Amino acid sequence: MILLHYTAMAGAAEARDWLCNPASGVSAHYVLARDGTCWQLVSEGMRAWHAGPGAWGATTDVNSRSIGIEIVNTGSEPFPEPQMAALESLMTGIAARWSIPPERVVGHSDTALGRKIDPGPRFDWARLARRGLSIRPRPAAPGDFAADAERFGYRAAPGQDETRLAAFRARFRPGAEGPEDETDRALMADLAARWPADGGRTLPAATAC
Repeated sequence: MILLHYTAMAGAAEARDWLCNPASGVSAHYVLARDGTCWQLVSEGMRAWHAGPGAWGATTDVNSRSIGIEIVNTGSEPFPEPQMAALESLMTGIAARWSIPPERVVGHSDTALGRKIDPGPRFDWARLARRGLSIRPRPAAPGDFAADAERFGYRAAPGQDETRLAAFRARFRPGAEGPEDETDRALMADLAARWPADGGRTLPAATAC
């Protein structure tokens, strides 16, 4: 997978240096500054400690199955054009080298429900989808949101229904509020039908991280 993050730090050099500091206990394959400057910190063929506890479908050790990109952003600001253009170029190369399809590009908030919210509601997922680097659902016949979400890849522990809905909306319905509705169910039904994380097979219930 390709896993997208924001740094939640104001400075690019600050984020880069922290990820290179053994005391941090974290790392990432790439750091991408606002002006498009890109630093590679870890070889793509090596494991980086960027994902933490979490899962996507049957993948429960996300660190060992993903290339992590830390995008410099505080979480409350737009992602500037030079940064997004550089991200697209970087992702295009990674996807080609590792045969990663667009449905295997996910956010940290997708894999770490209740623990992480990045890359956040300001991130332009629709732009990536238009360039074939991510996916965008279209409404289908509404189904069971929870069952379809699990089939798509979201692994929610008991009591995480609202958290899962928030993560889904941040990515696919930014700005949507209120209880789960027919639009949520229609979009999730399409995601599950076209891009099931593990071929559509049923997985054991998730446990809290």
